Order: sequence, then C-alpha cells, then structure tokens
Amino acid sequence: MSDSKLVETTKTYYDSTDADEFYHTIWGGEDIHIGIYELADEPIFQASKRTIQTMVSHVTPIMESTRILDLGAGYGGAARYLAARFLCQVECLNLSETENARNREKNKAVRLEDHITVTAGNFEELPYEEDRFDIVWSEEAFLHSGNKDKVFEQAKRVLKPGGQFIFTDPMQADDCPEGVLQPILDRIHLKELGSVKRYRELAAKHGFREKNVVEMPEQLVNHYSAVLHELKRKEDTLSKVVSKDYIERMKKGLQHWIDGGKKGYLNWGILHFEA
Repeated sequence: MSDSKLVETTKTYYDSTDADEFYHTIWGGEDIHIGIYELADEPIFQASKRTIQTMVSHVTPIMESTRILDLGAGYGGAARYLAARFLCQVECLNLSETENARNREKNKAVRLEDHITVTAGNFEELPYEEDRFDIVWSEEAFLHSGNKDKVFEQAKRVLKPGGQFIFTDPMQADDCPEGVLQPILDRIHLKELGSVKRYRELAAKHGFREKNVVEMPEQLVNHYSAVLHELKRKEDTLSKVVSKDYIERMKKGLQHWIDGGKKGYLNWGILHFEA
C-alpha cells in the first residue's frame, strides 16, 4: 500500500463511528494509548494517565513558555494534562476530524482552548516552520506510518536545537522472527512495525542524541488484556452504537496483540531523544 493510501485508510478508520465509539467508550474518552499498570485490575484511564505522567518526568522542566507538538493526538488527553499542569502551549496534530472535534469540545469544556490548538494533518508532512517547538511528543501513533524515516526527519525539522523528542509506540521485538506478526500487520495495513533498534537507527541518522529508552513490553500485554476485558464487560452497551462485525474483529485483533506480546514478539516503551 502506498504511503498516501495508508494515510487515507488510517484516517477513514479513525473517522468511522465504530472506531470513535469504541475508543471513546473503552479507553475512557481521554486517551488512546497504552497505559502503565501497577495493579492487575487497575482502570485503563488511570494507567493511561500514568504513562503521560511518566513521560513528563523525562522531559521536565516544562514551563509556560514551552511549546509542545503532540503528533497523533487523538482525543487530546495528554495535551490537556500538559496545558492544565504547566499552562504551556500545545499543538495537537491528528488525522481524524472525528477525534479532533471531540478534542476541541473537551478543551473548551475545561477552558483550555487558549492553550491548545487542534489541527488536522499528517505527521509525515508537518505544517509548521523550522525550530518552532521545544518538545515533540507522541503516543501510539508512529506504528501507522509507512515512512517512519520521514517522521523523524519532520520531527527534527520543527524542533529547536536541543529540543526533546519523546514518544511511545507498539513495536516488534528486535529479534522478532519473520512472519509471526502477519495477523497484526494485516489489520493495520503495514509491512512491518517499528522496533527499538530501528528507531535508534533513525534517530542517529537524523542527528538526534539518545536521552533514554525504557522498554516495558509487559505493559503492552497488560494494556491489551485490560482493553479486551473491558470490551467484553461492556459489550452489550457497546453493541448499541458499534457494529457486531467491528466488535468481533476487535476481539480477534486484541488477542493477536496479547498473544504476540506473551510470546516475546512485541515490545513497547518510552523512547526519548534530543535534537
């Protein structure tokens, strides 16, 4: 699939009513990313917020003058946390206009619309000038890119010298056997996932310096297990607004992620680089 076709396919998926209702209902409406769990039965919302807090601990100090770009911002949960805590300016760039609309509504509801700007766009072609941001931030978005080299190139371009690039992503393990992730790749229309090794190579190619890489593959299993459990628990209610076919495909897809993680084929963590 070409890069432009992949972008359009991803946008169509996240703009769909099925996807929007699923993510907004199951993930708690603020975030669409993997959480860091301390307890087996911890709510998804709480674990997801801990991921944001952990990422913040890597990039502090953040001040009112700090300008942050959130790539693939989803419903904007990270942006609202950052803006509310630090009164900084956050730009949300996201493909889905359905998610963007919810993001704007939520920002207005908590009176943060003056601190958060929401723009429809593709993180492979950033609509910003050079040296604009202090931090480029992303959670669980880069897996959807068919041109991850371009993502790193664009992030470096818009970061100020010494700016920070921090992101999380579901990845394949560095030693993942060929072919075992095909069910996952077919679902997200990709030939491969990123990996810590691949992202380190891209970071070095584009002049980033590694600050810290924290690998937590167990949290991928924890999170998708929690999502699958929540989906089954709320299935009767969800089925009133989401198609049965989507729910069944989501169950199978989540189980593929869980199985791949348990077998050691998948990875997840926080990757932090400096421009």
